[in-house]
Amino acid sequence: MGQMKVKIKTLKRKFGKIEKVKINEGMNEGMKEEGRNERRKKERKKKKKKKEKKKERKKERKKERKKERKKERKKERKKEEERKIEVEERKKERKKERKKERKKERRKKERKKERKKERKKERKKDRSRRKKERKKERKKERKKERKKERKKERKKEKERLSVLLDRWASTTLVQH
Repeated sequence: MGQMKVKIKTLKRKFGKIEKVKINEGMNEGMKEEGRNERRKKERKKKKKKKEKKKERKKERKKERKKERKKERKKERKKEEERKIEVEERKKERKKERKKERKKERRKKERKKERKKERKKERKKDRSRRKKERKKERKKERKKERKKERKKERKKEKERLSVLLDRWASTTLVQH
C-alpha cells in the first residue's frame, strides 16, 4: 500500500493533478492500462497545445520581424529620398555657383578687354600727339634754318652789292 502512495505522488508530480483513483492491491491490468492511456491522451493534448503555442509565438515573431523590416525599408527609403533631395540641392547650388563664377570671369575679361582698348586708344592718341609735336618741332627748325639761310643770303647779297658798288664806284670815279 505504501508503494502505491509513492507512485501516485510521483505521477502527480509528473503530470499535475490527476484523478484520485483508489488503487487496490488486486487492481487488474486493464484498469492500469486505462489509466496509462488516459495519461498519454492528456500528454498528447498538452504537447499539441504546447506545439500550437510555439507555432503561434513563431508566427507572431515572424509577423513582428516582417513589420520591423517594413519599418526599416520605409526608413531607408525616406533616408534615400532625403539624400537624393540633398544631392539635388547641392547640384543646383554648384550650378548656381558655376554660373556666378562664369559671369564673374566674363565681366573680368570684358573689363580687361576694355582696359586694353582704352590703353590702345591712349597710345594712339599719344603717338599722334608726339607726331604732331615732332612735326611742329621740325617746322620750327626748318623756319629757323630758312631764317638763318635768308640772313646768310642777305649778308652775301650785301657783300656782293657792296663789292659791285665799290667796283662801279672805282670805275666811275676813275673815268671822271
